[in-house]
Amino acid sequence: MTSPDTAAEAAAPGGYEGATASRPLEIAFAAVALAITAGYLFLATQIPLRREAAPGQIDARFWPLVIGVTGVVIAIALLAVAITRPAPTREDLERIQPGGVLRVIATIAIAGAFIALWSLGSVILFGYRIEVFPIACALLMAALMLLYGHRRWLSLVIYSAAVTAFVYVVFGMLLRIPL
Repeated sequence: MTSPDTAAEAAAPGGYEGATASRPLEIAFAAVALAITAGYLFLATQIPLRREAAPGQIDARFWPLVIGVTGVVIAIALLAVAITRPAPTREDLERIQPGGVLRVIATIAIAGAFIALWSLGSVILFGYRIEVFPIACALLMAALMLLYGHRRWLSLVIYSAAVTAFVYVVFGMLLRIPL
């Protein structure tokens, strides 16, 4: 009995060729991860406190600092492994597909537009104050689903509305986090 992987390999002309191993890519990824987590850790130390926590208590900086330190430690470990060991084989990864880079760029642009819309907070239209987050969230979900190939309009609308409602109810109403 053949597995789906071997059947796909046999069906593909010329056999399956995975992505090539790349030590510079591994080092670059680890260095970028270290830079991002170090920046996060720096920003976590800058969180303003209304008052200092008493000894043995947790303040607003605690969890961001824990996450930042953990991220820096993991990034340093990744960098050490990338420098000291040969690059791992990447035969299980597919090569970059046509249009893949364009999709990544479009995803970043859509996410940037979402953040820009979300930063508006609320708008006043025809005398009514309208929260922008639910509209921006639904548009984000719909745009990403369309970008990645979803074409059924009914499920597109239902899924976008359901995810938006879930996020808004949990974070906006139950946890009272200002969106």
